[in-house]
Amino acid sequence: MARYAARRTVITALVAVATVLSTGTVARAQPTPAEIEKQIDAAWVKLEPLAEKHNATRLDLQAKRKKADALAKKIAPLQLQIDLAMAKVGEYAAEQYKGGNFSALNAMLTTGSPSTFTNQLEMLEVFARRSQKDISAVVDLRARYVAQKEPLDQLVGQLTEEEAQLAAKKKQIDVEIAKLEKMRLDAYGSGGGIGELRPAPCPVQYDGSAGTKAAKFACAQIGKGYVFGNEGPNTYDCSGLTMKAWAAAGTSLPHNAARQRGQVPSVSRSNLKVGDLVFYYSDLHHVGIYVGGGYIVDASKPGVPIRMRTINAAPIHSYGRPG
Repeated sequence: MARYAARRTVITALVAVATVLSTGTVARAQPTPAEIEKQIDAAWVKLEPLAEKHNATRLDLQAKRKKADALAKKIAPLQLQIDLAMAKVGEYAAEQYKGGNFSALNAMLTTGSPSTFTNQLEMLEVFARRSQKDISAVVDLRARYVAQKEPLDQLVGQLTEEEAQLAAKKKQIDVEIAKLEKMRLDAYGSGGGIGELRPAPCPVQYDGSAGTKAAKFACAQIGKGYVFGNEGPNTYDCSGLTMKAWAAAGTSLPHNAARQRGQVPSVSRSNLKVGDLVFYYSDLHHVGIYVGGGYIVDASKPGVPIRMRTINAAPIHSYGRPG
């Protein structure tokens, strides 16, 4: 009996070895949801700075295009003046021709006597003065405009190229994010594994101040999706959400986390109020809005809806108060 058991053990072991040899692989355990989240977070930490840089580049491009449009409007009247001045020159030349002065001028130019040569110079000088008086000023203005517009055109071209490069980079990383999001779906199912979106009252308090108005707007967006570059009404990115939240309270902010940081006064953590902005990471590529009780509301990353999170959800850089 013992001999039979030993023989069966050996056969089982051989079958197992044969199976491994035939497949060439050893079955590996699937990553846990926690491991998947770490992979998603690592990929997003690489993408979000590019996303916010893309927002900043887009703001620069919009500003430069506005300058170009303003210059184009500025030059339009000058171009009209130039056209009118050139028309006057043409009219003057036609008058000289019709009145016989053109023939007289032609005759003078072909005469070799000193006295007629003096008359030639006087007539040419009159013609030159009238022409120059009409066009020289506007030509100078146009030359100055062209000198200003040329470097501006170069800068707009550079910004456009940079934006295209950033978009291409974002597209590459989005492919990796999509893979990780599929892993998240496989791990969690449609539930997403994100927990409760509103674990506490949002905002914790409301007193009608600008900060609580901004926070109330952000809280109303809970459950909506994240889309890079969007500023509502159905999807947002991090700085798009805070920009629109504070716009609802009457304060204008740029669509970029780092520029929002540069525009608002700093506050300490001990003095935080509802509506204050919380900036994250050393390069300021993420921002959320404080809603009280140790919570923020933010648009954190693709695949995760806008939600309440603890204020320490990511490395904090600083705090700011718009308004």
